[in-house]
This record gives sequence, structure tokens and C-alpha cells, in this order.
Amino acid sequence: MGFERLDFYKGKVMINLLARDLDNAVEVADALDGHVLVGVLTKKYPTVEACVADVKAYMQKLTNVSVGLGAGDPKQWKMVAEVAAATDPGHANEVFTGAMYCQGALAAAGCTHTLVNCLMSPTGTPGKVKISTGPVSSQGKDLIVDVEDAMALMKDLGLPSIKFYDIHGTAHLEELKVVAAAAVKAGIPVMEPTGGIAPDNLRQIVQICYDAGCQYIIPHVYTSIIDKETKLTSVELARKCFDEIKAVVG
Repeated sequence: MGFERLDFYKGKVMINLLARDLDNAVEVADALDGHVLVGVLTKKYPTVEACVADVKAYMQKLTNVSVGLGAGDPKQWKMVAEVAAATDPGHANEVFTGAMYCQGALAAAGCTHTLVNCLMSPTGTPGKVKISTGPVSSQGKDLIVDVEDAMALMKDLGLPSIKFYDIHGTAHLEELKVVAAAAVKAGIPVMEPTGGIAPDNLRQIVQICYDAGCQYIIPHVYTSIIDKETKLTSVELARKCFDEIKAVVG
């Protein structure tokens, strides 16, 4: 697939975030000059059809939407694939074991614009990652592999993006450095650090990926910029995040 429909700031960074509703999504997208992927989480919907309807409504205003699992819930993997195949949303979040299925569903539906990531997790040991992130594998013994082996599997499967979750803000930065460097070495173009990212640590996280030479960077900034009472994503904090990205990229 091509990346031409995704609007990376200076061809480098987009922010993935949530919004309470379409109006809030439009406000936040405007604050970020469109360099944004607003998430629609399948877990919140009773049926594929209901989620598809909302994704299409969002796409009329935003062009691209990130179809998500919902708190990384692996049980949502197939619904994400089905919604993505019905909408070609621009971005889809998948567990490691579901990402190739999602790409196949997109291809079968003639979708050409959607970037699919695959979820792997930190382990506490730099150079080791957990790839047992599917609905069954996540319930058993952790499958931990060398990061180079995880990259090789991604190359075999044609997967272009790593969702590295949950990095717990700054708790796993050394691991992030190793994964980002391994992705660049393997020719995997997109790095998506996720989990506990806030305006006050965003710059450090993006800088690590930038310094590693990642071609594209999509940090996921979620609850830290959402007002707990109104559930609205803060336009002011979204702008602050944009400023942090500009401080890295220029």
C-alpha cells in the first residue's frame, strides 16, 4: 500500500488520538493541521455495520481514520479487519497474529490506502519483545523472541508498521530504542509507540524514533489529553503535542 493519503507532518510524524465525537475530532484535527489519525474503537460498537457507519461519517470530515481494537483488546482483531475492509480507513490497529489477515481482507476488498500495524510488547529486557498478543496466545505463556526475529517475521508477512505497546510512558525507552533501530535495519518503515504517552514525554519518545532513523512515526496519545469529566479531547493539549513534535522535526 501507499502512504500518500496519510498526512505526516514534514513527511515524518502523525499523532494518533481519540475524540469524544465527530465534532471533537474535527476540532482536534484542525488544531494539528490535519496531521492526525483519530481512532474509532470497534470495542464500543455492537456490530460491524454500526462501526462502519461511524467510520464512514468520520472519513467524510477527516479523510483518514484509525480503526482500533479498544484498549488493545485482542478479541477485537477480526472486527477491526472487517471494518477496515469495508471502509479503507487509512489506518488499522492489529494484534501480531491478526495483522496479515487484516491485510489480506483489505487486499481482497480492493483497499489500497490503509496502513496496518501489528502489536508487539516490551518485556523489560532490551532486544526482546513479546509477540503473543492475539486472543488465544495472550492468555498462555508469553512468546518472547529476539527483536531481529520479530522483524524477520514482519518482513515475511509484508507488515509495514510496529505498534509497540504498552511502553508505560518512559518506562521502556531503552527497549524502544532497540526496537526502533531494528525496524530501521530491517526496512520496516513505521514505528508506533503507544501507552502512557503525554505532552510532557512525547518529545522524548518521538526523538528516540527520529534519531533511530524511522521513516514514519505515529505516537498514540490517548487519555492524557482527554478531559475526565467532559470526555472531550483537549484542543489546547493537542496543540501542545503538535508543538512537541515540531521541536523534534523542526
